[in-house]
Amino acid sequence: MAEVARQLTPEEEKQTIRDIAVAAEAQTKVGDTFYLITQRWWQNWLEYVNQNQSGNVNDGSSSEHHGSVSSSTLKRPSCIDNSDLIDETVSEDSALGIELHDTLVEGTDYILLPQEVWSQLYSWYGGGPVLPRKVINTGLSQTELSVEVYPLRLQLHLMPKGDRSAIRISKKETIGELHRRACEIFDLTPKQVSIWDYFSHQRHALMNDMEKTLDDANIQMDQDILVEVIDSKTEGGIGPVQENGSVHNGSLAAAPSQSTFPTSGSLSAGKYSSRNGNSDSQLQNLNTDKAYGSSGVSTRGSSCGLTGLLNLGNTCFMNSAIQCLVHTPEFARYFREDYHQEINRQNPLGMVGELALAFGDLLRKLWAPGRAPVAPRPFKAKLARFAPQFSGCSQHDSQELLAFLLDGLHEDLNRVKHKPYIKSRDADGRPDEEVADEYWANHIARNDSIIVDVCQGQYKSTLVCPVCNKVSVTFDPFMYLSLPLQPATTRSMTVTVFTCDGSALPEAYTITVPKQGRCRDLIQALSNSCLLDLNEKLLLAEIRGHLIYRFLEDPLISLSSIKDDDHLTAYKIPKVLKNTKFLQLIHRREEQGTGNAQSTLGWKPYGTPLVSPISCDDTITRSDIQLIVHTMLSPMLRTKNCGAVTSSNASVTVSDQSHADSDVTNARKGDGGSSKLTSLEKLPLQLVDENNACIDLTVGDDKVVKLSSSSMSILVFVDWSQKLLGSYDTSHIENLPEVCKYGHVSKKARNEPLSLYTCLEAFLREEPLVPEDMWYCPQCKERRQASKKLDLWRLPEVLVIHLKRFSYSRSMKHKLDTFVNFPIHDFDLTNYVANKNSTRRQIYELYALINHYGGMGSGHYTAHIKLLDENRWYNFDDSHISPINEEEVKSAAAYVLFYRRVNNDRASASNGVYSTISSHNIPSSS
Repeated sequence: MAEVARQLTPEEEKQTIRDIAVAAEAQTKVGDTFYLITQRWWQNWLEYVNQNQSGNVNDGSSSEHHGSVSSSTLKRPSCIDNSDLIDETVSEDSALGIELHDTLVEGTDYILLPQEVWSQLYSWYGGGPVLPRKVINTGLSQTELSVEVYPLRLQLHLMPKGDRSAIRISKKETIGELHRRACEIFDLTPKQVSIWDYFSHQRHALMNDMEKTLDDANIQMDQDILVEVIDSKTEGGIGPVQENGSVHNGSLAAAPSQSTFPTSGSLSAGKYSSRNGNSDSQLQNLNTDKAYGSSGVSTRGSSCGLTGLLNLGNTCFMNSAIQCLVHTPEFARYFREDYHQEINRQNPLGMVGELALAFGDLLRKLWAPGRAPVAPRPFKAKLARFAPQFSGCSQHDSQELLAFLLDGLHEDLNRVKHKPYIKSRDADGRPDEEVADEYWANHIARNDSIIVDVCQGQYKSTLVCPVCNKVSVTFDPFMYLSLPLQPATTRSMTVTVFTCDGSALPEAYTITVPKQGRCRDLIQALSNSCLLDLNEKLLLAEIRGHLIYRFLEDPLISLSSIKDDDHLTAYKIPKVLKNTKFLQLIHRREEQGTGNAQSTLGWKPYGTPLVSPISCDDTITRSDIQLIVHTMLSPMLRTKNCGAVTSSNASVTVSDQSHADSDVTNARKGDGGSSKLTSLEKLPLQLVDENNACIDLTVGDDKVVKLSSSSMSILVFVDWSQKLLGSYDTSHIENLPEVCKYGHVSKKARNEPLSLYTCLEAFLREEPLVPEDMWYCPQCKERRQASKKLDLWRLPEVLVIHLKRFSYSRSMKHKLDTFVNFPIHDFDLTNYVANKNSTRRQIYELYALINHYGGMGSGHYTAHIKLLDENRWYNFDDSHISPINEEEVKSAAAYVLFYRRVNNDRASASNGVYSTISSHNIPSSS
């Protein structure tokens, strides 16, 4: 079959797969099997089969392990390699089988192929591992099809014996099947066993309805299950409990962030394309890039407020905004009390109170005990009547929804039933304090609601005519601040530099390069940082699975093709190389089985490969290879003499190393190479020859090594036994850093030093009006391009800050991914308030924020919210909720920030525990 496949042209391969895919998708049903395939391989295949149509120039992104691509014809992809999807740290667990990384994102890390498509590709290319997944029913009506990429991972606890075992099982399997699997694992008979929902190691429900699915029983990812062996003493259970998860005092069992895949993978027409459509279902799991690594949490027996919202189809923008408002303590208290007497049914600008009633009803549901997520369908219908642009199932801007919602709630709850007409007076030289109070009183006379009490502030606007110098001062209310961001033109990248001559230990460098730059820019910046010698150059490589995936030798490769979670190395090599191949030293260690300490799983790659150039003009013997490897490893030698190579560390100089280099050169010429090796301990090296056979380099010192004529690389394995690890410190080649690590604020702050204060200062900076928005000067009687200056005058109890990430023009839309370093505690605005008569400090604390991941129109929204009663942060991702650490709150995805004023009389500004609720307070003039 493989021989036939090689005869197909790229166009024939593409047409064959397209025909199979269209037929398969039309017939997809529950129970069908789909297969994961790595996005990298799939993209290479798409470029291969589309090369004739696209006419694109290869930038080297699909190059193989070595060499730059100079031909205009792309090579046929090698075998399918799904190894980058596999979590090798847990795959050896026989109970779980092959485990995927918890943070994979469909469309970014993998795509899903129907069985027929996979079978055809597999027959042509081979490879693996094979990763099948089943199609299940999801959604409110259980009629939507989705692929269960991550089945439930459950922890089984056998009592009273105390044994434990982890299993994977579909959430659509029955309790009966879980019962059977547990009996099989622990070698028990069904009559011996009772199974309990054992969340937080407490018996919550006896699971005895064998026909009920685990989904219906609300069993969540990484949940504990108690397998209790029944005897005469325990039969019948312990304590008063409800059955099958219906504990009345319980609330939501929220799934961890890494398992949010119920709609990811839902089938669409774009399933087999490059996946750049606007389907929100394809992006609902984007928050998994953050890799919280936290287990699920339930509110059974704990405080309320951890209830999720079902996604009704691209409604993540609405869900995230609702959760932030619902968890604003002033609103939570107001809408849980009797607010009906404040509903304004006569306001022509409102909705006869319907929007406020719908929001209040939804808020009460979200704060009520209960484990099931809430479907916000009635609220969405009311919102669409007030703002028709939010009807349907299209993706929208969460900040725009928030603005409409706050305005609509204000009009429905406006305590002013008949708005008086008030004509504003100009300042005319009066004190600012007097004019500001007058403007605020006029505003309150027409607008008085809980929304105004909590969210509205006031800023001073100063306009100066450029011709007559007429100064106009007004004081206007605001509901939120929209702060500009400076677009990031640079990008920070971390690369680890290795020497090939053993002169120094590897060192990681973080450098700044143009965001749209090329590899030559990266190499130039890296050369400056690592103080590269004039006779040296850098060989850039991408590491994947502890192997060199490709050398980035083409200087024109775009840096945008290098992802933030890739791993890059750079090897210092001589600048002038003629007829040279590169020795790649691959590190391996013996993997131990988990069940039996005596069992081994063979030698597996680990660490980071080392590289050294070898001249093809010289005769290379096995002892030469030994000497070269000794030299490469010499910096990692522990402090003791080891023959000719003495104690080595980062202080070894290049000049000192020159002697070792000359020794290797002499050995290559046959000048006593084997005798010199006798003073060195032979390393367990194996060389991979042209036929992929391993040659033992510990014997036959003088035997000549035949170099492959077809490959630029010479692969050599070094097998690290425990004894050998006692002589070398290999920690220096482990834990290769990512190009850019997301989620760690300290690194982000270093990479993109843009603070929230800087954004605020840009917002308050004086600047001329744009020509389309010129001001009519009452003194000149002409429209003038006046200068405008904004100042904060009166701050609200809750300050909402919108980071202007999205920009629009007639030809394009653009999103800024700039990281903004915003404070969580002690956001001090005292010096930014223009009213200097106030002695009150303006200190704010973050309690919620809306995140946006992905591009414009096709991204995904989530919310980070702090439950003030618990002093703990949670990630709200539609119906899924998971705890997060405070340091995970900051990211480049932050879009809308919610701050509460800290009451200095009640709490410290920095203790992070302040939860005092003060409602119905008109913002003070401070």
